[in-house]
Amino acid sequence: MKAGFVALIGRPNVGKSTLLNDLVGQKISITSRRPQTTRHRIHGIKTTEHGQAVYVDTPGMHASQKRAMNRYLNRAANSALLDVDVVVWVIDGPKWLPEDDLVLKRIKASKAPVILAINKIDRVEDKTLLLPFLENAAALHPFAALIPVSALKGFNLDALERKIMELLPEGEPIFAEDQITDRSERFLAAEIIREKLLRSLGQEVPHALTVEIEQFKTEGALTRIGALIWVEREGQKAIVIGHKGEGLKKVGERARLDLEHLLGGKVYLELWVKVKEGWSDDERTLRSLGYAE
Repeated sequence: MKAGFVALIGRPNVGKSTLLNDLVGQKISITSRRPQTTRHRIHGIKTTEHGQAVYVDTPGMHASQKRAMNRYLNRAANSALLDVDVVVWVIDGPKWLPEDDLVLKRIKASKAPVILAINKIDRVEDKTLLLPFLENAAALHPFAALIPVSALKGFNLDALERKIMELLPEGEPIFAEDQITDRSERFLAAEIIREKLLRSLGQEVPHALTVEIEQFKTEGALTRIGALIWVEREGQKAIVIGHKGEGLKKVGERARLDLEHLLGGKVYLELWVKVKEGWSDDERTLRSLGYAE
């Protein structure tokens, strides 16, 4: 048997969370087109007859250190490289951006073998660009493998999994065989609500909001969930609520459906929106809202 931890790292918005969900076979990490959708390290556990891979989804590594939230996201991403057995560096097709240089610097300091996963190759129209890109990438670091994949389409993920399992050390399973994540249902509920907000709002608000679960109570087949949506300004509160409350109502309806699927029963969901000025740039407030490693 093989068993170990596998860090999924990369700059923002390269598809790490989509890849995690596809590898595990169930939605663990929320996804959206917004950079920095992932704010926490999340473990997705895949157990097969060959072993157990514990995938660690991470926030995207980025250069900005201006706000407390940015610093937290970078700490969460960097700490994932400590004590893992395999690193999968996910990049966005045959593209190289300045933030990829930052990731390269981090992996060179890691002792774990690194697989370069070139994601979103289904969107690459000119496939002749792929081979020279792979040759240039291979010269940058002694990668254990370079594997083109499409997390969205599920392309070549079997090859990626085989290589990961080959690199993992021998050992007994770390988690129970039927466990798929180390995160609580309460945490997953907050993330599902935040995902629906990210997908429904414009450019300004998403980075300025977070979700806090105030009530999570199971009564037979019904789960009652009460959630606070924190924003930083009154104008943002108005945007989230929408005209006559329609925006918040739609978010609640979409979140409730996903929560019922997650929990396997009926959900009664209540949402409130409150203002906490500057919450994303205050270290103490971030810790109180669960942003702590």
